Amino acid sequence: MREGAEMNFPHKLLRVNGVELNVIDVGAGEPVLLLHGFPDTHAVWREQIPALVAAGYRVIAPDTRGCGDSQLLTRVADYQIKQLIADLVALLDVLGLDKVKLVAHDWGAVIGWQLVMAHPQRIMRYIALSVGHPSAYGRGGLVQKLKGYYVVLFQLRGFAEWLLRLGNWKVFGLFTGFPQELSHWRRVLSRPGRLMAGINYYRANLQLILPRSYPRVSVPVTGIFSDGDRFLTERQMLASADYCDAGFRYLRVNGANHWLQLDAPEQVTPLILAALA
Repeated sequence: MREGAEMNFPHKLLRVNGVELNVIDVGAGEPVLLLHGFPDTHAVWREQIPALVAAGYRVIAPDTRGCGDSQLLTRVADYQIKQLIADLVALLDVLGLDKVKLVAHDWGAVIGWQLVMAHPQRIMRYIALSVGHPSAYGRGGLVQKLKGYYVVLFQLRGFAEWLLRLGNWKVFGLFTGFPQELSHWRRVLSRPGRLMAGINYYRANLQLILPRSYPRVSVPVTGIFSDGDRFLTERQMLASADYCDAGFRYLRVNGANHWLQLDAPEQVTPLILAALA
């Protein structure tokens, strides 16, 4: 991580849906909402935000509830998907935005799919990084279930947090496999309650990994997947095309890990810009 890179962007605290969210709101023009996942904050987009602003977009990048500098909530139920969706709808309302283009990664992409299904009138187009449509994920087969082993581990309250911190976060580093980002994650997640909050996303929404039928998507979608993803299969992203009525375009990034926007920004940023246009 480039130390302090994310501090170059203006922050503001906005109260939405009964919770305070730390939000980056920079640039002018067509609005683009960026959603991060676990164990990240808005800083996971630090390579893309300047490029999007330079391309004439207004970029809105919140720390989702419990993450980064947004309000910490202590109950598992506070992180249910219905609350995560409501936060974003309320954020758009507070900012006076009827519609945005949406770019999301990891847990942000999980929320993003649910958002476009529940409120398609608020999203012009959706660029999903790494995570496919929930029906495609739930029916992703044995390999996807094996890659998602940690979802079950995370249900062990207290033990999961202890294990990831073991050896001065060495286990966390082995789990993520992205040493360049470890010092940043350790600094952010070492603050009281922050690691538990991130894991509570998994505890509050375990039903999302189960095979079931979810609504179809009525906005154009681009799915971007990296071949070095240790947590997700390409199959679950490719199969998302079966659930997208307004078109699905698939883009594959070679030589990048799960955090493709940081690991290969020279490939990913142009793909995002092209998909937005």
